[in-house]
Amino acid sequence: MRTTITLDDDVAALIQEARQSRGGSFKKILNDALREGLVSLQRPAPRKKAYRTPSVSLGGCLLGSIDDVAEVLAVAEDEGFN
Repeated sequence: MRTTITLDDDVAALIQEARQSRGGSFKKILNDALREGLVSLQRPAPRKKAYRTPSVSLGGCLLGSIDDVAEVLAVAEDEGFN
């Protein structure tokens, strides 16, 4: 297939460098680069390992029962609870 493309300056420079180091025509270098890039795009991205937050001991509960909201508020406000 014959087509016209516009290359960014940095891409054109990379193709020129590849032509000088590997030898070969512009067409061959461009087709090889596109082929390799397109195959790479079709591969699934590698999965990153999930981060696990390290656990630490915070000690025991300082209240008798945290289910009793009135008691928790009284202790938090330094009041005696009856």
